[in-house]
Amino acid sequence: MPDLPPPTLRLTIDTDALAHNWRSLDAMSGTARAGAAVKANCYGLGVDICVPILRDAGARDFFVAHWSEVPPVLRHVPPKQVAVLHGVVTREEADFARAMGVLPVIDSLRQAEIWQAAGGGPCHLMVDTGINRLGIRPDEARSDAIRALDIHALLSHLACADEDSAMNMSQLRAFESVRERIPHRIASLANSAGIALGANYHYDLTRPGLALYGGIPCPELRDTIRQVARPEARLIAVRNLERGD
Repeated sequence: MPDLPPPTLRLTIDTDALAHNWRSLDAMSGTARAGAAVKANCYGLGVDICVPILRDAGARDFFVAHWSEVPPVLRHVPPKQVAVLHGVVTREEADFARAMGVLPVIDSLRQAEIWQAAGGGPCHLMVDTGINRLGIRPDEARSDAIRALDIHALLSHLACADEDSAMNMSQLRAFESVRERIPHRIASLANSAGIALGANYHYDLTRPGLALYGGIPCPELRDTIRQVARPEARLIAVRNLERGD
Protein backbone atom coordinates (compact mmCIF):
# COMPACT_ATOMS: atom_id res chain seq x y z
CA MET A 1 0.00 0.00 0.00
CA PRO A 2 1.42 3.44 -0.85
CA ASP A 3 1.95 6.02 1.88
CA LEU A 4 -1.05 8.16 2.72
CA PRO A 5 -0.86 11.74 1.48
CA PRO A 6 -0.42 14.51 4.06
CA PRO A 7 -3.58 15.14 6.11
CA THR A 8 -5.90 17.97 5.18
CA LEU A 9 -6.91 18.44 8.84
CA ARG A 10 -4.47 19.06 11.69
CA LEU A 11 -4.69 19.84 15.38
CA THR A 12 -1.56 21.54 16.66
CA ILE A 13 -0.95 21.41 20.42
CA ASP A 14 1.13 24.21 21.94
CA THR A 15 2.74 22.38 24.85
CA ASP A 16 4.50 25.54 26.06
CA ALA A 17 1.09 27.24 26.37
CA LEU A 18 -0.26 24.27 28.31
CA ALA A 19 2.63 24.44 30.78
CA HIS A 20 2.21 28.22 31.04
CA ASN A 21 -1.50 27.86 31.79
CA TRP A 22 -0.90 25.37 34.61
CA ARG A 23 1.85 27.49 36.15
CA SER A 24 -0.32 30.61 35.92
CA LEU A 25 -3.30 28.90 37.56
CA ASP A 26 -1.02 27.45 40.22
CA ALA A 27 0.32 30.93 40.95
CA MET A 28 -3.22 32.33 41.07
CA SER A 29 -4.10 29.59 43.58
CA GLY A 30 -1.93 31.33 46.18
CA THR A 31 -0.95 29.06 49.04
CA ALA A 32 -2.97 26.21 47.49
CA ARG A 33 -1.49 23.98 44.82
CA ALA A 34 -3.17 23.47 41.47
CA GLY A 35 -4.11 20.00 40.30
CA ALA A 36 -5.24 19.11 36.80
CA ALA A 37 -8.46 17.68 35.42
CA VAL A 38 -7.33 15.29 32.67
CA LYS A 39 -10.67 13.59 32.03
CA ALA A 40 -11.97 12.93 28.52
CA ASN A 41 -8.46 12.34 27.17
CA CYS A 42 -7.34 15.74 28.47
CA TYR A 43 -10.41 17.42 26.98
CA GLY A 44 -9.70 15.72 23.67
CA LEU A 45 -6.09 16.91 23.33
CA GLY A 46 -4.44 13.62 24.31
CA VAL A 47 -3.32 12.14 27.63
CA ASP A 48 0.05 11.06 26.25
CA ILE A 49 0.74 14.61 25.09
CA CYS A 50 -0.72 16.63 27.95
CA VAL A 51 -0.16 14.67 31.16
CA PRO A 52 3.67 14.61 30.86
CA ILE A 53 3.65 18.37 30.20
CA LEU A 54 1.42 19.04 33.21
CA ARG A 55 3.50 16.68 35.37
CA ASP A 56 6.76 18.34 34.38
CA ALA A 57 5.25 21.79 34.95
CA GLY A 58 4.60 20.76 38.56
CA ALA A 59 1.14 19.18 38.78
CA ARG A 60 0.85 16.17 41.07
CA ASP A 61 -2.91 15.75 41.49
CA PHE A 62 -4.75 14.42 38.44
CA PHE A 63 -8.51 13.89 38.09
CA VAL A 64 -10.31 11.65 35.60
CA ALA A 65 -14.01 10.83 35.39
CA HIS A 66 -14.11 7.09 34.60
CA TRP A 67 -12.10 4.02 35.55
CA SER A 68 -11.40 3.31 31.88
CA GLU A 69 -9.39 6.56 31.84
CA VAL A 70 -6.99 5.39 34.55
CA PRO A 71 -4.50 3.15 32.66
CA PRO A 72 -3.42 5.80 30.11
CA VAL A 73 -2.75 8.32 32.89
CA LEU A 74 -0.76 5.76 34.89
CA ARG A 75 1.73 5.55 32.05
CA HIS A 76 2.94 8.96 33.21
CA VAL A 77 2.23 9.46 36.94
CA PRO A 78 2.06 7.29 40.09
CA PRO A 79 -1.33 5.81 41.09
CA LYS A 80 -1.52 7.79 44.33
CA GLN A 81 -1.66 11.00 42.25
CA VAL A 82 -4.76 9.91 40.29
CA ALA A 83 -8.37 10.30 41.47
CA VAL A 84 -11.55 9.07 39.77
CA LEU A 85 -14.44 11.51 40.11
CA HIS A 86 -17.27 9.02 39.52
CA GLY A 87 -16.20 6.94 42.51
CA VAL A 88 -16.94 3.26 43.07
CA VAL A 89 -20.40 2.34 41.82
CA THR A 90 -19.68 -1.42 41.94
CA ARG A 91 -17.55 -3.79 43.98
CA GLU A 92 -15.51 -4.49 40.84
CA GLU A 93 -14.56 -0.82 40.63
CA ALA A 94 -13.60 -0.77 44.30
CA ASP A 95 -11.42 -3.85 43.86
CA PHE A 96 -9.78 -2.28 40.81
CA ALA A 97 -9.08 0.94 42.72
CA ARG A 98 -7.46 -0.93 45.60
CA ALA A 99 -5.41 -3.13 43.27
CA MET A 100 -4.16 -0.13 41.28
CA GLY A 101 -3.65 2.22 44.24
CA VAL A 102 -5.81 4.93 42.67
CA LEU A 103 -8.02 7.17 44.83
CA PRO A 104 -11.79 6.96 44.32
CA VAL A 105 -13.87 10.07 44.93
CA ILE A 106 -16.71 8.75 47.09
CA ASP A 107 -19.95 10.37 45.96
CA SER A 108 -22.71 8.80 48.07
CA LEU A 109 -23.41 6.79 51.23
CA ARG A 110 -23.80 3.71 49.05
CA GLN A 111 -20.36 4.25 47.54
CA ALA A 112 -18.90 4.68 51.02
CA GLU A 113 -20.38 1.32 51.98
CA ILE A 114 -19.05 -0.36 48.83
CA TRP A 115 -15.57 1.05 49.47
CA GLN A 116 -15.49 -0.10 53.07
CA ALA A 117 -16.83 -3.56 52.16
CA ALA A 118 -13.96 -3.91 49.68
CA GLY A 119 -11.42 -3.14 52.39
CA GLY A 120 -11.40 0.64 52.30
CA GLY A 121 -8.28 2.75 52.37
CA PRO A 122 -7.50 6.36 51.48
CA CYS A 123 -10.10 8.08 49.31
CA HIS A 124 -11.52 11.48 48.48
CA LEU A 125 -15.05 12.55 49.37
CA MET A 126 -17.30 14.80 47.26
CA VAL A 127 -19.91 16.91 49.04
CA ASP A 128 -22.77 18.44 47.06
CA THR A 129 -23.05 22.03 48.31
CA GLY A 130 -25.62 23.10 45.74
CA ILE A 131 -24.71 22.04 42.22
CA ASN A 132 -27.03 18.99 42.49
CA ARG A 133 -24.66 16.72 40.63
CA LEU A 134 -22.50 14.19 42.49
CA GLY A 135 -21.71 14.15 46.19
CA ILE A 136 -23.19 13.41 49.59
CA ARG A 137 -25.65 15.89 51.08
CA PRO A 138 -24.27 18.08 53.89
CA ASP A 139 -26.72 16.49 56.32
CA GLU A 140 -25.11 13.09 55.63
CA ALA A 141 -21.74 14.26 56.94
CA ARG A 142 -22.06 12.54 60.32
CA SER A 143 -23.40 9.23 59.02
CA ASP A 144 -21.56 6.08 60.11
CA ALA A 145 -20.60 5.26 56.51
CA ILE A 146 -18.86 8.62 56.09
CA ARG A 147 -17.25 8.62 59.52
CA ALA A 148 -15.62 5.28 58.70
CA LEU A 149 -13.80 6.65 55.64
CA ASP A 150 -10.09 7.54 55.50
CA ILE A 151 -10.56 10.84 53.64
CA HIS A 152 -7.56 12.47 52.05
CA ALA A 153 -9.29 15.30 50.18
CA LEU A 154 -12.70 16.75 50.94
CA LEU A 155 -14.12 18.12 47.68
CA SER A 156 -17.05 20.12 46.41
CA HIS A 157 -17.76 21.73 43.06
CA LEU A 158 -18.94 25.24 42.28
CA ALA A 159 -22.04 25.61 40.10
CA CYS A 160 -21.72 29.27 39.08
CA ALA A 161 -18.06 30.22 39.47
CA ASP A 162 -18.07 31.78 36.00
CA GLU A 163 -20.85 34.17 37.04
CA ASP A 164 -21.25 36.97 39.57
CA SER A 165 -23.72 34.87 41.52
CA ALA A 166 -24.80 34.70 45.16
CA MET A 167 -24.60 30.93 44.71
CA ASN A 168 -20.81 31.09 45.04
CA MET A 169 -20.93 32.48 48.57
CA SER A 170 -23.76 30.10 49.45
CA GLN A 171 -21.67 27.12 48.42
CA LEU A 172 -18.62 28.47 50.22
CA ARG A 173 -20.58 28.71 53.46
CA ALA A 174 -22.01 25.22 53.00
CA PHE A 175 -18.54 23.82 52.36
CA GLU A 176 -17.17 25.55 55.46
CA SER A 177 -19.94 24.02 57.54
CA VAL A 178 -19.21 20.52 56.25
CA ARG A 179 -15.45 20.90 56.69
CA GLU A 180 -15.98 21.29 60.42
CA ARG A 181 -17.86 17.99 60.62
CA ILE A 182 -15.82 15.64 58.42
CA PRO A 183 -12.21 14.70 59.29
CA HIS A 184 -9.93 15.13 56.26
CA ARG A 185 -6.38 16.07 55.34
CA ILE A 186 -6.89 18.67 52.61
CA ALA A 187 -9.84 20.55 51.13
CA SER A 188 -10.64 21.50 47.52
CA LEU A 189 -13.45 23.62 46.10
CA ALA A 190 -12.29 25.79 43.18
CA ASN A 191 -12.42 24.82 39.51
CA SER A 192 -10.85 26.99 36.76
CA ALA A 193 -13.24 29.91 37.26
CA GLY A 194 -13.29 29.34 41.01
CA ILE A 195 -9.59 30.14 41.18
CA ALA A 196 -10.41 33.65 39.97
CA LEU A 197 -12.90 34.12 42.84
CA GLY A 198 -10.03 34.65 45.26
CA ALA A 199 -8.21 33.17 48.23
CA ASN A 200 -11.34 32.25 50.20
CA TYR A 201 -12.13 29.62 47.56
CA HIS A 202 -8.64 28.15 47.16
CA TYR A 203 -8.22 26.02 50.31
CA ASP A 204 -5.40 23.47 49.84
CA LEU A 205 -5.94 22.27 46.28
CA THR A 206 -7.57 23.80 43.20
CA ARG A 207 -8.83 21.69 40.30
CA PRO A 208 -8.53 23.57 36.98
CA GLY A 209 -9.72 21.86 33.82
CA LEU A 210 -11.06 24.00 30.99
CA ALA A 211 -8.58 26.84 31.49
CA LEU A 212 -5.60 24.50 31.31
CA TYR A 213 -6.42 23.74 27.71
CA GLY A 214 -7.08 27.32 26.64
CA GLY A 215 -10.70 27.85 27.64
CA ILE A 216 -11.66 31.23 29.12
CA PRO A 217 -14.48 30.58 31.61
CA CYS A 218 -14.44 34.09 33.08
CA PRO A 219 -13.11 37.55 32.16
CA GLU A 220 -10.51 37.49 34.95
CA LEU A 221 -8.56 34.80 33.09
CA ARG A 222 -8.64 36.44 29.65
CA ASP A 223 -5.16 38.00 29.92
CA THR A 224 -3.66 34.95 31.64
CA ILE A 225 -4.66 31.90 29.64
CA ARG A 226 -2.99 31.11 26.33
CA GLN A 227 -4.45 29.19 23.40
CA VAL A 228 -3.32 25.55 23.46
CA ALA A 229 -5.10 23.88 20.53
CA ARG A 230 -5.08 25.20 16.97
CA PRO A 231 -7.23 23.37 14.42
CA GLU A 232 -6.07 23.81 10.84
CA ALA A 233 -7.60 22.76 7.52
CA ARG A 234 -6.28 22.90 3.97
CA LEU A 235 -8.07 25.32 1.65
CA ILE A 236 -9.41 23.14 -1.20
CA ALA A 237 -11.80 25.42 -3.07
CA VAL A 238 -12.55 29.13 -3.62
CA ARG A 239 -15.85 30.45 -5.00
CA ASN A 240 -16.88 33.91 -6.16
CA LEU A 241 -20.49 34.54 -5.14
CA GLU A 242 -22.96 37.20 -6.19
CA ARG A 243 -25.26 38.89 -3.69
CA GLY A 244 -28.19 36.58 -3.07
CA ASP A 245 -26.39 33.35 -4.09
